[in-house]
Amino acid sequence: MGTFLFNSTVFGPVISRRLGSSLGINLLPNDIKICNFNCIYCECGLTPEISDKRHKLPARTEVRKLLEEYLTSPKHSHEKIDTLTFAGNGEPTLHPEFPGIIDDVLELREIYLPKVKIAVLSNGTLIHHPEVFNALHKVDFNILKLDSLIAKTQKLINCPLGGYSIKKTLEGFKKFNGKLIIQTMFFRGVYNGIHIDNTSKEELDLLIKSYLEINPESIMIYTISRDTPHHNLQKVDENQLKIIAGKIEKLGIRTHVSG
Repeated sequence: MGTFLFNSTVFGPVISRRLGSSLGINLLPNDIKICNFNCIYCECGLTPEISDKRHKLPARTEVRKLLEEYLTSPKHSHEKIDTLTFAGNGEPTLHPEFPGIIDDVLELREIYLPKVKIAVLSNGTLIHHPEVFNALHKVDFNILKLDSLIAKTQKLINCPLGGYSIKKTLEGFKKFNGKLIIQTMFFRGVYNGIHIDNTSKEELDLLIKSYLEINPESIMIYTISRDTPHHNLQKVDENQLKIIAGKIEKLGIRTHVSG
């Protein structure tokens, strides 16, 4: 089984290691990944080079229509949903109508599924835009990526397209005043002939220091579970993930481990 794209705007529900029964909302095209990161472990594959072809994003009105149709359909009435999750084929905050779509989904949630949580999986690169920051502040689970505090490692893992500053990102994370969840993918491997291991003492010491500074609600610690676009990557043993989690929890920060 290779990497894959989500082929619809509303998809699932799927069983998520972190979010239970999750109904996905994909704000990006169904035929291509669009992201300002090119993470070497991404289940959606590599981010393609920019081409002259224009790829249609679902409009705000379309997202609302499709989600409401799903939530009111007798066909889906028996399905258990724990979370409405903004995920899919790339970075959801790149959608120009992201803040308004968040407001629509919050409204639909209150009408049809008031007990269900809303989550956004984001790389956090656009949180310096006030409208994106404010939208993320409204959701239940504002889940932001942080895989390494060492610039060389971060660049190898996430392959950011365009400018990226770890310092600027951390400052942005702190501005949430704890209303965020950090997710860190731990793994080892070789990429472009360079060995990567973000479980080393140096990597962990810097990550844990940053967790303390950010003071998030919790840390999601996980590892590779699906095929990756680069095949020289290995998952981290669940026991080691639990050891890492133990170090973090001793400092008063909750963790969730997905091996």
